[in-house]
Amino acid sequence: MATIVLTALGTIFGGPLGAVLGAAAGSQIDSALIGKSSRQGPRLKDLSITTSSYGSAVPRYYGHMRAAGTIIWATDLIEHSATSGGGKSSPSVTTYSYTSSFAVALSSRPIQGIGRVWADGKLLRGTYGDLKVGGALRVYTGQHDQGVDPLIAAAEGSTTCPAFRGLAYAVFEDLQLADFGNRIPSLSFEIFADEDALSLGSALDGLIDSVDADVPLDGITGFACEGALDETLAQFQPLFPMLCDAGGDRLTITRERLQVNPIALGEPAVAQGKGEFGATTGFSHSRQAGNNSLPGVLRYYDTALDYQPGTQRAPGKPASGQPRTVEVPAAISAQNAFQLIASANRGAGWAQETLQWRCGELHPSVAPGTVVTVPGRPGLWRVTEWEWRETGVELLLKRLAPDIQGILPASASGQSSTAPDLVSGPTALHAFELPWDGNGSSDLSVTYVAAGSASSGWSGAALYADHGDGALIRLGATGRMRRTIGTAQTVLPSASPLMLDRQSTLTVHLAGTDLALTGTTTRQLAMGANRALVGQEIIQFLNAESMGDGNWRLSGLWRGCGGTEFAISTHAAGEPFVLLDGNAVALDATLVGKADGTQIAALGLGDTTAVYSPIWCRGIALRPLSPVHPKVHVHADGSLELGWTRRARGAWLWQDGIEVPLQEETELYQITFGDQTHTAGMWESPFPKLTLDSATRAALNSALPNGRYTVRQKGKYALSKPLLLASAA
Repeated sequence: MATIVLTALGTIFGGPLGAVLGAAAGSQIDSALIGKSSRQGPRLKDLSITTSSYGSAVPRYYGHMRAAGTIIWATDLIEHSATSGGGKSSPSVTTYSYTSSFAVALSSRPIQGIGRVWADGKLLRGTYGDLKVGGALRVYTGQHDQGVDPLIAAAEGSTTCPAFRGLAYAVFEDLQLADFGNRIPSLSFEIFADEDALSLGSALDGLIDSVDADVPLDGITGFACEGALDETLAQFQPLFPMLCDAGGDRLTITRERLQVNPIALGEPAVAQGKGEFGATTGFSHSRQAGNNSLPGVLRYYDTALDYQPGTQRAPGKPASGQPRTVEVPAAISAQNAFQLIASANRGAGWAQETLQWRCGELHPSVAPGTVVTVPGRPGLWRVTEWEWRETGVELLLKRLAPDIQGILPASASGQSSTAPDLVSGPTALHAFELPWDGNGSSDLSVTYVAAGSASSGWSGAALYADHGDGALIRLGATGRMRRTIGTAQTVLPSASPLMLDRQSTLTVHLAGTDLALTGTTTRQLAMGANRALVGQEIIQFLNAESMGDGNWRLSGLWRGCGGTEFAISTHAAGEPFVLLDGNAVALDATLVGKADGTQIAALGLGDTTAVYSPIWCRGIALRPLSPVHPKVHVHADGSLELGWTRRARGAWLWQDGIEVPLQEETELYQITFGDQTHTAGMWESPFPKLTLDSATRAALNSALPNGRYTVRQKGKYALSKPLLLASAA
C-alpha cells in the first residue's frame, strides 16, 4: 500500500535524500522516523557546562539563543602578586590574583554578534557590553574573510595560527579569575545569529540543494541545530506539522495545508467483497483510546529566565500515567510555549478520531493533505492516506481540531533568580584624614578613602598613591561596598560650635540616587550619631530630608566637631561630603607617605581614566587641638594676664571632673602678638597662662595698635590652630 506520510522526515528521506540514506524503503523510513512515539528530537543540554573535548561538534545556532561553547585555545594561568604594608606599624601582606586568556567556539555558522555572557551562572558581560570583571573580550562572527586574533597569533605564531573562518568564536584576554575560584569558569553566551523571522528554510540553507522550506517557526526566538538533519526536523514536527512534496524538481516543505474552503466528499461507496470495511455503509469510524500518546509537556529554553530550561503543560484534565514530553532546543517565551503545546495536544487529540471512507468518484483536487468535509459527520477532516482499488478510492481521514485562537489562557515563566545586569559606573572618590579618636597609636596619621558610584553595579576600584612624580603606588582596593558620599550643593554658613544650629541648612547631592541619609534624636546626636565631613569641618546633623534625585537637605547642625571649628568659615559649594559611618577604607600610612601634594587615585571597571582626590584635612590627626575659653585680666598695676583652657588630641567628648591626658611629650604653648603681616612679640609657656608687665604691654600697643594676642599649643609633630585671646588695648 502506497502511504504518503504527512511529515517532513519520511518524504525527505524517501525523495531527494533517499540516495544519501541508502535508498531505504519508504515503509522503513516511516517506521524509523515517525512510527515510534518515543522519538522527540535531541534533549535539552545543560547550558552551564563549557566543553573542551577534542572532536566535539560545534552546533549551528539560529535567531537568539544561549550556548555553552567549546574552548578551542587557552594559555596557562598567569599569577599576579601585590605587596602592601611592611612599615613599622603593620606587617607586609602579599596578595595573589590570577588571569587567563582563552578562546571559545560559539557556532559553526556565522552570527551577527553576542549579547550577555554568564560565568558559573553569574553575569560576566552585560547587555551593554560591559565586563563585570577585569579583562578584554573580542568576538569573531565567523565570516569567511575574518582575520586571525592577534593574541593567538602572538602565542602560536602568525604563520601557523588559524583564523577559524566559518566558525564564530570569542577570545578572552587576561580575564580576572578571582571571582571564579582562580579557574576558567563555565561560560555560556547569548548569541544573535539572525534578526529576521525564523523559518525552517534557514536551517536547511546550504545543507540541501534544490529545497524550498518556507515554514515559519512562529513563536520561536531561536533554536540550535546539532547533529543529523533528521534530528533537526524531528524536533519541530510535533509543534509544526509539515507536508512535503518531492514530486517535482525541488523538495518542497510547507505547513499543513489549510485551504480557504474545504472540499466536500460525496456519499461513500459500498463494497461487498470479503474483508472490505464498511460493507453496508462504505465507511468505518474509529477513535483511539487513551491520552498518554498525546504530547502533554513541552520543555524548552525560556527567554524570560535567561534561556534556562522551562516547562509548559497542555491544558485540560491530566491523563493517567506519565505524559508524553516533547523537548525542543529552542528559545521560546512562556506564553508561546504554552500555545504551542496546547495546539499540539489538541491537534493530536482530535486526530485520534479517524474515518475510512470509500469514494466511487473523487474530486480532482483531493489528495493526501487536503481538508475535506464528509456527509453526516461534523467538522473538518484531513486526507492522510489513499489507496486506489477496483472498488473505489479508499481514504483515511483524521479529524482536525477546531480553531480556538485567542481563547487559551495566559501563561507565565514563574519566578527565577536571574543574574542582575548592573552596569559598573564611574568611581566617585574622597580621600581624607580625621582627628585622632583616642584609639590606637597617637603618633600615626591615617588616610581614609570613601568611594562609591552613581551605579549600583559598581564593583569597586583599585587604589593608588600619586606623590606628584608620575608614579602610581598600589595601595589596595576600595571593596565592593558603595560609601555614602557626595558633594555640597550650597555653602554652609558660619555658626557657633557651642550650640545646636537650628537655623542653617546644608543641601548635599549624594553620589547615587539610591543612597540615603536618615535623621536621628538629640540623645543619639550627643552620642556621636550622624557625623559627616563637609570640606574640612566635621558636623553632625539632626534631620535629613530627601529632595529627590539624590539631593538631601540637612538641618539641626552641630558644628566644628572633633576640633574642626577652625574650618567653620572656610566652606564653598562643591566641596566633598562624607558620612562618617565607619565604613571608610584605611590606607597604609607608609605607602601614602607625607609628601606635600600627594593625591589618591582610583581606577575601576567603569573608569576610562584614573579618578583623583586630594587628601582633605591633611595632618589633622597629629595636630593638637587649639585651646579654648580665652581669659583676659588687666591688673591695677597695668600688667596683662592671659589665660586659656587646653584640649588634647583624642578627646572628642568633654569629660567633667577629670583632666584628659595631654597625648603630647610636654605641655607647651606659643603665644604671639602681631597682625597679619608682622609679629611684634613671641613667648612660650609651660602653663595655660601668661602675664605681661605694663611696660611690655605699652611697648607692644605702641608698635602695633591693631595687634592681637593669640595662643597655639605646641605638640610633638605640629602646632595647633591659633586661639584669639585679646586685641591691643
